[in-house]
Amino acid sequence: MELTERQAEIMRRARLNGRVEVDGLAADFDVSAQTIRRDLNELSHRGLLSRVHGGAVLTGRVANAAYSERRTVAAPEKQAIGARTARMIPDGCSVILNVGTTTEEVARGLVHRRDLVVITNNLNVVGILSGTLAKEIVITGGVVRQSDGAIVGDEAVEFIRRFKADFAVIGASALDPDGAVMDYDLREVAVSRAIVANARRTILVCDRLKFERSAPARICHVSDLHAFVTDAPPPPAFASVCARSGVAIEIADPWPQPVEPA
Repeated sequence: MELTERQAEIMRRARLNGRVEVDGLAADFDVSAQTIRRDLNELSHRGLLSRVHGGAVLTGRVANAAYSERRTVAAPEKQAIGARTARMIPDGCSVILNVGTTTEEVARGLVHRRDLVVITNNLNVVGILSGTLAKEIVITGGVVRQSDGAIVGDEAVEFIRRFKADFAVIGASALDPDGAVMDYDLREVAVSRAIVANARRTILVCDRLKFERSAPARICHVSDLHAFVTDAPPPPAFASVCARSGVAIEIADPWPQPVEPA
């Protein structure tokens, strides 16, 4: 069952703040506290939030469980990032894509590329690219995480280590101004680390909301990467780390202004 518009907004606020309050939501939506409690109870029963006194909280487990709902968050921004990143990857090369709603948009941008070897631990990427222009799609072994189609575990890590790809594209759940690139699931983090270590050039793709979140597990430092594609200028501290490390920042504008005729 799809989330209602109000429930989707409640989830967006929970991701940003880590917690939502019944009274505040009731006032903002101009509905009764009982209506909000029903929404929170339903979101809790579906594994998206955990109920606490007076409201609900978002946990690391929840952030990974709500994958289908995450696709709707910052969708135009992710599409712009995906298209911009795909233009950085030429025909006839090898590329590794990890799990994430933004890396899926990169895969959509690669649909018309030719003679690619695409290595992934993301079943959704396989579905997006299957049957498109000449591509060899290589999928890792391992355990399938059914909430999002991720393939994780030691087998996936060992499989990635067999390659040295021309490019890798990774997403993340949170970015710290000091340059840390973070995620929630240690098994997924292990795969992402292997991807970074086994690519000649690694591109990080994240929308601006990732700077407003925190996650406990560190994938790498941005200085380990080569480019960062996002939808808005990053915080000054993060931009400074990128500049010192020679990491290119690419801004993909989801709402470009029309060019006035001469």
